[in-house]
Amino acid sequence: MTNPPQPSHGYSVTVTPSNPDPSTPQPEKNSAPPPKMIPGAPRFPPPKLQQDQFPSPLFQNPNLLSPANGVKSSVPHLSTPPGPPVFTSPVRPAAVPFRTSPATPQPVAFSSGSTLPTSSPLHFSNGSVELQHQVSLATEDSKLVNESSCALFSAHKVLKQKKLANVQSLGFGALFSPGREIFPGPQIIQRDPHRCHNCGAYANLYCKILLGSGQWQCVICRKLNGSEGEYVAPSKEDLCNLPELSSPVVDYVQTGNKRPGFIPVSDSRMSAPVVLVIDDCLDEPHLQHLQSSLHAFVDSLPPTARIGIILYGRTVSVYDFSEESMASADVLPGEKSPIQESLKALIYGTGVYLSPMHASKEVAHKIFSSLRPYKLNIAEALRDRCLGTAVEVALAIIQGPSAEMSRGVVKRAGGNSRIIVCAGGPNTYGPGSVPHSLSHPNYPHLEKTALKWMENLGREAHRNNTVVDILCAGTCPIRVPILQPLAKASGGVLVLHDDFGEAFGVNLQRASSRASGSHGLLEIRCSDDILITQVVGPGEEAHVDTHETFKNDNALCIQMLSVEETQSFALSMETKGDIKSDCVYFQFAVQYANVYQADISRVVTVRLPTVDSVSAYLESVQDEVAAILIAKRTLLRAKKHLDAMDMRGTIDERIKDIALKFGSLVPKSKLHRFPKELSALPELLFHLRRGPLLGSIVGHEDERSVLRNLFLNASFDLSLRMVAPRCLMHREGGTFEELPAYDLAMQSDTAVVLDHGTDVFIWLGAELAADEGRSAAALAACRTLAEEITELRFPAPRILAFKEGSSQARYFVSRLIPAHKDPPYEQEARFPQLRSLTPEQRTKLKSSFIHFDDPSFCEWMRGLKVVPPEPS
Repeated sequence: MTNPPQPSHGYSVTVTPSNPDPSTPQPEKNSAPPPKMIPGAPRFPPPKLQQDQFPSPLFQNPNLLSPANGVKSSVPHLSTPPGPPVFTSPVRPAAVPFRTSPATPQPVAFSSGSTLPTSSPLHFSNGSVELQHQVSLATEDSKLVNESSCALFSAHKVLKQKKLANVQSLGFGALFSPGREIFPGPQIIQRDPHRCHNCGAYANLYCKILLGSGQWQCVICRKLNGSEGEYVAPSKEDLCNLPELSSPVVDYVQTGNKRPGFIPVSDSRMSAPVVLVIDDCLDEPHLQHLQSSLHAFVDSLPPTARIGIILYGRTVSVYDFSEESMASADVLPGEKSPIQESLKALIYGTGVYLSPMHASKEVAHKIFSSLRPYKLNIAEALRDRCLGTAVEVALAIIQGPSAEMSRGVVKRAGGNSRIIVCAGGPNTYGPGSVPHSLSHPNYPHLEKTALKWMENLGREAHRNNTVVDILCAGTCPIRVPILQPLAKASGGVLVLHDDFGEAFGVNLQRASSRASGSHGLLEIRCSDDILITQVVGPGEEAHVDTHETFKNDNALCIQMLSVEETQSFALSMETKGDIKSDCVYFQFAVQYANVYQADISRVVTVRLPTVDSVSAYLESVQDEVAAILIAKRTLLRAKKHLDAMDMRGTIDERIKDIALKFGSLVPKSKLHRFPKELSALPELLFHLRRGPLLGSIVGHEDERSVLRNLFLNASFDLSLRMVAPRCLMHREGGTFEELPAYDLAMQSDTAVVLDHGTDVFIWLGAELAADEGRSAAALAACRTLAEEITELRFPAPRILAFKEGSSQARYFVSRLIPAHKDPPYEQEARFPQLRSLTPEQRTKLKSSFIHFDDPSFCEWMRGLKVVPPEPS
């Protein structure tokens, strides 16, 4: 199955905002010497750790939207050879962070000419024994890679020459999403896998099989292994019935649980608890919004869901569900961590602190209705909040004897438990707190202590299979650097909101309902020719005792903080030397316990052909995947605002170096022409350079920091939208046309939807807004579309609507490329929709723009002495 072709810029695609196709996915290696560890970054074994992939959205049919793929990657410093890999995984956080989506990426299908050569039979010296390539159906790798959509590569071919393959400005790598839902679903195998006794790799469809003895040859280390007679067959076609020998993606499922103290528990009988930890220091307007969101949250929960409710200010109040006539709570001091005696008295007492919805929904509503605004006349930032103590108490409640006891066996819920913090201000009281004032003489030391304490608390939560999500809202600075380690280390996410209203309420519901596997371990193995130099994603180094060891296992092993659909790992790779073989292999194996406590081992095997031709390699490059890999590596280094400014410069140098290494010199000129095969890459990087991740669109450093951390762990789909916004123009009849994200789309008689990942903007032209009936219909259609294309995203994006000329419209304009500055022929080439306008409309559009200094895409490229590629 291949993806539909990507529409070129300006290609008209219509979509109907209602009744989206439910089948449309939506979000969200190898042996090498151990890399150098970078202080402060999560430590993975060999390479640097960083995060996910996401195909570019495009419409599959006239009535619905769906994501597509592609992209390329590279590294900043271009002139020097790569140093030892640095494990720079930005946060240990896991989970999906972002208000954008779980649109699951659909990997780009290989082009028709990129099928891999069938391996020729291997002859061994001990006689005429012939190793047959097990499945003749596996000759077309393009189709197989398309099925294994949880692994997206920056190119579908690998260059044989080391010097060209390792050009740092372009780079090579993959985005792997361990928890992604796959369409169609993977083959299920309910038995132990066959693994190589030498390197630990799994048997797969590319292995060669000795039909007479059932022995199989490992594609990673080339060693022969036995199959206990299972692969003995009269012909290779007979082996096609074995899932692992016919499919690139398989799930090994073991329902028997070997972990002591655990037995499988059906989701309908017991679900993992959710504990709400709520800020008790809110003013009335914020509290009213929060109460509305909390009431809606409780109504959205299934009857079997178990919740707990905790409030925190100077004290911690743990609400008791056994009291049905009124809101009743046990109170603990917030100044220090709770002592064991207090916790025991709480846990072993008569109170019920975790209760299923079918028994306690009305009690929960009474508790939320009983909340009162903050009474003292103290500024928001100066109020005492013991957030750290409250989370400690929530962990104790989850761990306590709240689980059912039956015949001496403790039954625990499947999946991760979840603590959701609803915060309106910083943690300024008790453990993990910082002084109210940044000018406190001992602030730097206290901040360092608080950071360490919060990280340790997050690790403790992770050890107890509990994820901590922190949802912040309001106008009070919440000191993101202090709270971020708590969410990251537990595998959770920190999200900022303008208020406790609609977007906050949606995220509250999506945070509690998203499936989260636990005990995740990711192993990546590659052919000897390939070296993984860096990893970015939600994990940390796996300790030796957490995974099986084999004689010569050079796998990169990553301990995952949680296993969720909206997260991914970005892997940067290099070749160790010139490649002699016709293809290289990559195998990803992720082991985790799902929400039903079944042990899952998902194995994804990919084979890519190797080529000598640079042109053939460039043709196989997936621009969008490559751009996201570049973006994740770049953002990893952009920790502060000044770093972000420096990283913009590395984008410029990258463009120049790609043009120098892979482009051509314009005759009688000093300009280089950017390679036509990579036509979409420069514009994607231009969006990255000027957008919220690296540009100056986002005003507060806390907000940029949150976006950065979400992006580094995000799936390919969400990552792509965060880098390059998607522009959809409303047409009569309720359809939408997808256009390049240029300011030329701001035509006064139209409405435009701009999806930028964590924000969706709806812009109404002045002429349209003046017609009340038309504008109401257009706005309703745009809102419906915005809600549909972000329906599964977590975090949920803000959806903002405004009219042309309003002060808010600047948020929309700043995210579009100022193409109005280009000459008319350039505008028409890159924005063909202009040709449909009358001369009067063109003149009116031209006069509506206000001049400012930001360069257009073409001006930026020419300023780098590079001729921009023709639009594809």
